[in-house]
Amino acid sequence: MDMKWVVLGIVGAAALWIIALYNRLVALRQTRKNAFSDIDVQLKQRFDLVPNLIETVKGYATHEQNVFQNVTEARARVSRSGGGAGQERIQAEGVLGSALMSLFAVAENYPQLKADQNFLQLQAELSDIENKIAAARRFFNAATAEFNTAIQQFPANLIATPFGFTEEVFFELAAGEAEAVHTAPKVQF
Repeated sequence: MDMKWVVLGIVGAAALWIIALYNRLVALRQTRKNAFSDIDVQLKQRFDLVPNLIETVKGYATHEQNVFQNVTEARARVSRSGGGAGQERIQAEGVLGSALMSLFAVAENYPQLKADQNFLQLQAELSDIENKIAAARRFFNAATAEFNTAIQQFPANLIATPFGFTEEVFFELAAGEAEAVHTAPKVQF
């Protein structure tokens, strides 16, 4: 009879341990999803700001059609990628960021545009949104790293695999953005 209680106690402790581990993994996955939702809010604001920015620049730089087309195509790619934190969406957002940098590079060639109040306001809004996206990316990537680490560590990996917890992708810079970050800006007076 005593051995029965010992075995039952061990089985009960093991069950509680599995439940606690599973709940921790679920909480980490939810933290990551919440972090992407924060990014998503900022990306939506940037997405909505793009047409206004294009129209303002178009008025000054009508012969820069290729740049406008790239920004429009990048914005459409984001729309097609759907919601969520999948690799396709993350890459599409990176392409849009690179296209916007090209648009601002074009704007540098037009002094009248750089002085236009609408353009300055849109540029300030976009700069603010980009800063918020960067902060949200850092939080998202930290949550992703914590989640990925948790599902790979022993003994959680014994629970993670059977319950379908898989490694998640980070929100990284696109190739064009990465190059721009490592290149010093050209300043002219």
